[in-house]
Amino acid sequence: MNKVDYLKSRIIRLVVIAFLLSGLLYYCAWAPALQKAFAPFTRYTVSTNKATIVPKDELETALEGASMVNKTLIIAVVNKAYTEEDGMLNLFLQSFRLGEDTLFLINHLLLVAIDQISFDRCNLLQLHCYKLVTGGVDFSGEKIFMSHDFIEMMWSRTLFLSEVLRRGYNFIFTDTDVMWLRNPFVRLGQEGEDDLQISCDWFNGRPHNISNPINTGFYFVRSSNRTIALFDKWYASKNNSIGMKEQDVLANMTSKGVLRQMGLRVRILDTRYISGFCDRSRDFREVITMHANCCRSIKAKLIDLKAYLEDWKKFRGSSNTTLAVRWSNLTACINSWKEFSEKNNG
Repeated sequence: MNKVDYLKSRIIRLVVIAFLLSGLLYYCAWAPALQKAFAPFTRYTVSTNKATIVPKDELETALEGASMVNKTLIIAVVNKAYTEEDGMLNLFLQSFRLGEDTLFLINHLLLVAIDQISFDRCNLLQLHCYKLVTGGVDFSGEKIFMSHDFIEMMWSRTLFLSEVLRRGYNFIFTDTDVMWLRNPFVRLGQEGEDDLQISCDWFNGRPHNISNPINTGFYFVRSSNRTIALFDKWYASKNNSIGMKEQDVLANMTSKGVLRQMGLRVRILDTRYISGFCDRSRDFREVITMHANCCRSIKAKLIDLKAYLEDWKKFRGSSNTTLAVRWSNLTACINSWKEFSEKNNG
């Protein structure tokens, strides 16, 4: 190799080395900035010995999309039977549109679908949707009150909601047969001391009295170590409570003082405000929600809830605030129990 070729070779090697060094320096300078830029698209989880970055999953994306800035949202569980055309879901959403200061709350509602049809319907309505995998169990049809499938569906719901708490989210859980006539957050409060505020079928006038028959169709729970432990203990009682729905198990835990022993602060909600068919609020100026409890079938609930929404529209449309508007008779729901009794006694 002559002297000229040798010099050319040295120059080429020096250029390559300089290029590699500049690339390394560029990466060191910009890597932190790039990591920061992509931070919103990752979720951090901490293991026992080091921090690891895990891609955000579908549930986290759904919860984040529906929640308010303080990680609070509204959750309802639906299946095919409740999302049929002109069915319960449509009536549920209609109540938000007819209520006072409730329309914006649809933006913070997460519908948890337990079958593909209800998930597709949710997406068609452009709502916040999440499909819950139920281990091959078919929950698509109507689940008659206290049937085996009904009980299993309620327990699947409890297990899912415990995961929501574990992720640090507060929520109102609501059945879709609850009509939202006013904004319940105004009364429940965002910064109160209660861990759990739950509806009841009948209210005895004492919000901390455990003899009030609780109803898990509407409640507000804040995420904390106490409430996570409660839901874990609640679900763990499933195998020892064959034939009992989750509501009855929680009621037993409450009556035995389990919640008090766990340090939980629980408030039972007054039916004057968080009302239902069992114990109807007579004050249209105060009622916040109306639950179709004490009713056996979806068909009966739809008939009587539609009548109640008409009563509500009549009240809202009147310029006379002292107008004596009354709720319609619960003909369909009363008959649903009569039909059930006749069928079993027949």
